[in-house]
Amino acid sequence: MKRFFALCLIAAAAPAQDAQLKGRQIVDDAVKALGGEKFLTVQNRIETGRAYSFAFDQLSGLSIARFYTRYVPIDASKSGIELAQQEHQGLGKDEGFFRVFREEGAWEVTYRGPTELEKEQVARYHDSTLHNLFYILRNRLKEPGMVFEYRGSDVIENTPMSIVDIIDAKNRVVTAYFHPTTKLPLRQKWEWRDETRERFEEVTRYSRYRAVDGIQWPFQTNRERNGKKIYEMFSDSVVINQMIDEKRFAKPDATTRPIKTATDTKKR
Repeated sequence: MKRFFALCLIAAAAPAQDAQLKGRQIVDDAVKALGGEKFLTVQNRIETGRAYSFAFDQLSGLSIARFYTRYVPIDASKSGIELAQQEHQGLGKDEGFFRVFREEGAWEVTYRGPTELEKEQVARYHDSTLHNLFYILRNRLKEPGMVFEYRGSDVIENTPMSIVDIIDAKNRVVTAYFHPTTKLPLRQKWEWRDETRERFEEVTRYSRYRAVDGIQWPFQTNRERNGKKIYEMFSDSVVINQMIDEKRFAKPDATTRPIKTATDTKKR
């Protein structure tokens, strides 16, 4: 009888192992398609374009945007807790105001000086970044306890997709969708709850991939929350590994003011 149960357990475990092996292979193929080692070692990125925000599916804001992102080293054991990136979001034609996001907090800076963003907004940025598929592929693949489980294939929005659940040690799940031919990420989905325990589902789509110094990057991003459009970004240019002024990512003080555009975009 014990032998029978042992054989049943082995038989049940085999499909799960196969699903994880296939899921990991799909993820590895995606990293390779994005640029392989060059993608994994990108130090910073500057995206310039138009950012749209929506409320109740109606356009509520439009801004010329320049997003500066740089990656900072952290211990792999903390990659599901601490952010391995800092971001400077320059907004307006001449970057008339900007926001800085760091592990310890976030601030908005105008000509009047800096204002600390609310804790809820900072927490939302933190969670969204940890669940961002490109962030996971760049920073969290070696995190202890990460599982990649193949969920099958489907045709979604007239496009064939391979589906993988990415599950971390805290049982947080990001469902990722990859093109079976190009291997590139096309879509992601994850769920979260606010302080009232209300459930939210966020879906992000990635499209218009272009080559950028040896990597592939989506020039269009669309995001929905519970089926309602909340954000779109259309990039006009993306550059990587530039000499970016350190002060763009520094914690603001009382003297900090907006920085003039494009004074620090030389190639490393």
